[in-house]
Formats: sequence, structure tokens, C-alpha cells
Amino acid sequence: MTAQTDPRALAAEAAATLTHRFGISSIDLALVLGSGWSGASAGVGEQLGECPLEELPGFAKPVVAGHGGALKLIRTGTGKVAALFTGRTHFYEGRGVAAVVHGVRTAAAAGASAIVLTNGCGGLHADWAPGTPVLIRDHINLTGATPLEGATFIDLTEAYSARLRALAHEVDPTLLEGVYVQFRGPQYETPAEVRMAKVLGGDLVGMSTTLETIAAREAGLEVLGISLVTNPGAGISPTPLEHAEVIAAGKAAEPRLRALLAGLLDRL
Repeated sequence: MTAQTDPRALAAEAAATLTHRFGISSIDLALVLGSGWSGASAGVGEQLGECPLEELPGFAKPVVAGHGGALKLIRTGTGKVAALFTGRTHFYEGRGVAAVVHGVRTAAAAGASAIVLTNGCGGLHADWAPGTPVLIRDHINLTGATPLEGATFIDLTEAYSARLRALAHEVDPTLLEGVYVQFRGPQYETPAEVRMAKVLGGDLVGMSTTLETIAAREAGLEVLGISLVTNPGAGISPTPLEHAEVIAAGKAAEPRLRALLAGLLDRL
């Protein structure tokens, strides 16, 4: 089996390319910046280097507007090296689960021990206004897929680290917590699907993150998930859903998100 067909070998190749390109031995942590988050990463650490994601083995240029499409390497205030993936592959792109979790596996292969997964999402509570960041405390995976193969039994009792959530609350004590529900996409959820998600215990709906979290836990990474509510779920707001409002909500929330990311990077 070659690196092109073995997802873990391809991740190891990407990690080796990353560390060689930037002249480092390893990274300490990683962040995946989803819709609405890329702009908030500016100035959160000392920049060590940057390259287009597609120049690393196994990565492709993001297809979704609002994703930066670069790998940025920074040094945090505590001296740790963090890799920022300003974009991700979504399951609905049809490239397979391995492509969706390739960034997570690359981060783990490069030495990371923790990863921050962010996204833009729909909120299921009328009082959670667009621009509100929410810590993910648990998830419901409705994609019908998993990055695991064979008899690979991973405990997801604490998929999202309580320790890392506590650190996030140190940075911003007002942060809410909720359950994230991933649909396959790319269509937005129907009002009935939004009601179903809420009955199941969901607080947030989106099209990413859960598959990456499963892969991260398999790789032994601690996971911190943060959603940015960019719009109310279908049926909660009388206006149609549009991706432009996702980008606009992220832009408006940039100062708060930047302060949150900077505070986290000084603690992780």
C-alpha cells in the first residue's frame, strides 16, 4: 500500500513535508479554522511561516468561501509551535472521509498533542444571536460515516476535553456550551430536521467537525471544539439561509474571536 492509498502514510508524508519546509522538528498544537474564523487568526502569535494548503501532500485548495486556504505556523506566547489550517475539506465535497480528516492526522503525525476545531453553524436557540461563540461539549454525528475502519473501538465519552473547555472559560467566562449536530450537507437543514436535532438534544447544526473529532481522538489528541453561531437554524428565523451571512457574522465577531484564540494559545 502506497502513501497515496494509505491515509496514515499520507499524513506522515504531509507532516514530514511541513516540518522540513519550515525547519522545525515538530509542532505542539493545531487549529482548524472553519467558516468565519480565518480572519480572527491574524496577529494571535509570532508568524514563523506560511504556505498554501495544496502544496502539502494530500491537501486540496478549500472550495468554500470564507476559508483562507493556507497553513500558517506561529509561535505562541508560551513558546509553543502551533499550526493553523485556514480551511478544511468537507464531507459533502465527495472526496471521502480520509480527505476530511487528513488535516487532523497530519497534525498528530507532526507531533501535536491538542487540536482546536472551529466552525460556523446554525443555532437552535432564538436567544443565541449570530456572532456568539459556543464551546462544543458533545456531538451527534448524522453523516452515517466514520474515519475509523475495522475493529477500532474509540471511547468518545469525553470527545471534547473538559480540561480544555475549562481553559477556554478562563479566557472568556461568558462562553456558552452546547451539543453540535453534524448533517452531511451541502444543503442547509429543513425546519423539520432542525426540530429533530433539537429533540435529539442538539443546540447547534452544521456540516463539519464531528468526523475530525473522531479521528483526533483515535490519534490521541485532546480536542477543543468551538462553534460560531452565524445564523438561526431553518424555521427559527423567517429569512432564508445564505452563506453570505455566515461570512458576515464571522467578520463582525472577529475582535471577540481573536481575543478568544489569543487567550487560548497562551494557555494551551
